Amino acid sequence: MPKPDARTLLFERIRSRPAKFVHVRGVPYAVAQEAAENPDDSDHIHLTLEVPPFGRLRAAVNTFSKLNRAAGFDARIRMGIVPAPYEKKPDAGLEELPGQDYAQLEAILPIAYESHDREALAALLMEKMKRAVRAEVWGELYAREHLGIHQIHSRRASCAVDKDIRNRDGALKLYYADGLSELLLFKFCGQP
Repeated sequence: MPKPDARTLLFERIRSRPAKFVHVRGVPYAVAQEAAENPDDSDHIHLTLEVPPFGRLRAAVNTFSKLNRAAGFDARIRMGIVPAPYEKKPDAGLEELPGQDYAQLEAILPIAYESHDREALAALLMEKMKRAVRAEVWGELYAREHLGIHQIHSRRASCAVDKDIRNRDGALKLYYADGLSELLLFKFCGQP
């Protein structure tokens, strides 16, 4: 009987255990806006990464909040950008982490968050992702018809969500060919 490959083992691990917070590093392969029957419900940009030995993983980045919109709150996303030069791109890989907290980053970095309408944020993210030569993603691993990472945003309580999840804040870091990188942090209405 052939030994299962790393991707198959990862699928089984995800499906048989609680959601894991992960740090994924990979090479951008494709960027696309989520397809939805109703275009008003398309709330993600998908960044597909090559992550050996696991193959392709899809990072799903929100462009607005369906829950806030449905509850009558501001559905826009607030995005903070932390630019930095880099000398070496991170090696591809996937590891489980105990978590990440925006408050710790905000205590040491000056981060200004700017609200973006869905269409403007989608266009901005797609432009940045298409330019990226490497990417890092922090979030929760999931397995459906594909392997992916979601919850790439603050998990604190928001205008429409009472549950306050600490130390599970997701993020996206993009590396560009010119030696610069950008760490992107995402918050919903009402998140500190």
